[in-house]
Amino acid sequence: MLLMVVATVIWSGVCMLAAPLPYNKRYYVTSRWNVFMIWCAKWICGINYQFKGYENFPDSPAIILSKHQSAWETIFLLANLPRPLVFVFKKEILYIPFFGWGIALLRMIPIDRKQGKNAFKSVVAHGKRRLKDGQWIIMFPEGTRTRVGSQGKYKSGGTRLAVETNTPVVPIALNSGECWPKNSFIKRPGTITVSVGKPISAEGRTPDELMEQVEQWIESEMRVISPHAYSAG
Repeated sequence: MLLMVVATVIWSGVCMLAAPLPYNKRYYVTSRWNVFMIWCAKWICGINYQFKGYENFPDSPAIILSKHQSAWETIFLLANLPRPLVFVFKKEILYIPFFGWGIALLRMIPIDRKQGKNAFKSVVAHGKRRLKDGQWIIMFPEGTRTRVGSQGKYKSGGTRLAVETNTPVVPIALNSGECWPKNSFIKRPGTITVSVGKPISAEGRTPDELMEQVEQWIESEMRVISPHAYSAG
């Protein structure tokens, strides 16, 4: 945690210096903070990771829909997927000192929830531009972090965007909460599995139908990568 705080303060200044650079270079510079944090998690806390199904990532526009158990994946995925990621997040995050300043330099999609229905229209408008520019959009359909062995309510915002933009979705299951638990200061050594499913076409589907398929794949895969967490069920 000490290294994270120090690195965040220092790296926010580096990001400001990188602001005039072309976007891909700016993204690379900013994401080195993420690489350093994952390295620290490995060598200080013993948290390793492995990919399963990495070859399922397409060489085309995609919307990533991921399980969300920990802060770990918000750090890890940004620096370890084949294309630059665009997160959809609450705009209040931009106001966090140092961290928010670095995020503001990237082409993320902040949501102003006070705008109600207009907030999603803004997500679609920004999303179309980001996908056209070659970035991938990532969303956590459960909305918030869930505890190991539990399941949140899957919301259709990500699949609504997929249907609106006719973009395939890529589901991701991961068990990061076993090493980096929600709201826990203590981290546990182990290996996190990041399992990538095959792209699912949005063509001819409603957002709810598409989300049902995403949910089924993620939750069934969770029982494959973390069988002990679901043995009671």
